[in-house]
Amino acid sequence: MKLSILDQSPVSEGSSPAEALAQTSMLAREAERLGYHRFWVSEHHAAPGLAGSSPEVLMAHLAAVTSSIRIGSGAVLLPHYSAFKVAENFRVLEGLYPGRIDLGLGKAAGGAALAVRALQENRMDDISRYEEQVKDLIAYLHGTVNSGHRFAGLQATPAVRTAPEIWLLGSSRDSAELSSKLGTGFAFAQFINGNGGSEAVSAYRQSFRPSPAAAKPRALVSVFAVCAETAEEADRLATSMDLSLVLLEKGHVSTGTPSVEAALRYNYAPYDRFRIEENRRRMVVGAPEDIRRQFQALAEQYQCEEIMFASFMHSFEDRLKSLRLIAEACGLSPRGSDAG
Repeated sequence: MKLSILDQSPVSEGSSPAEALAQTSMLAREAERLGYHRFWVSEHHAAPGLAGSSPEVLMAHLAAVTSSIRIGSGAVLLPHYSAFKVAENFRVLEGLYPGRIDLGLGKAAGGAALAVRALQENRMDDISRYEEQVKDLIAYLHGTVNSGHRFAGLQATPAVRTAPEIWLLGSSRDSAELSSKLGTGFAFAQFINGNGGSEAVSAYRQSFRPSPAAAKPRALVSVFAVCAETAEEADRLATSMDLSLVLLEKGHVSTGTPSVEAALRYNYAPYDRFRIEENRRRMVVGAPEDIRRQFQALAEQYQCEEIMFASFMHSFEDRLKSLRLIAEACGLSPRGSDAG
């Protein structure tokens, strides 16, 4: 089983965005040392509780401070941008770090309406062009722009020999079907939608069409994960994420991941308790052996060999320890020396 990390650079209450970005860098180096396969960073806009607003920039730094782990975007929100510009950004990254770059794509807004309006200013595109944008991006990255294309003869530079892996990220069967149609990797976000994921991935595999981006299907599933030395401690640490999700669903502007103490003090309404129970379906929480068993069950359910997880814990030390406990329990092979 391959294990990978999705880090959204969460800002803990009482901490700063600069500290969150520094922690992302430390996590990437430690993930590499521990033997994790990929390390992806996300894109969120005007979100005070999440510091990752520009995955391409952060990826360049993370690839520079690591040497072998794959570095990727989870995801670049393509409808906000020119496919040609994204292709050139990732060709630069691939040229600098050949064979290590993943281009994960998504079509979510990534922020509230005001941020979306600012991102879309002076642009004529809309979400309905997403499929065409992905097709264009594949053509630019693989040099397959044909004579009938509206930009025939256009070449994305720099002209590097390799291309990043392309993944579509989604939480629905529609996303899976588009990924299979276009011939990309598919990452199902169970941390967003706890239902229907294995059916979506199965449909993706059955309908997959080879493309310049991928000769055969490749799929992974991503979840929230919290691991501690005991199941009781893991459950206690996960209350920070429970409260974060409850507040997010109520439309509160996040000021950072709340502490465990704040989460335990919060006056939850009966409906909040119901939502916490439902949200736990998107999480894997427990002691190391619990996590290993739940990951194995996910791998069997999805018939995939790779699990990716994200963690929201108030204490960075707890996040780091969780990473280490999971790696040990799942038998990852450490490499190199301790991260600095």
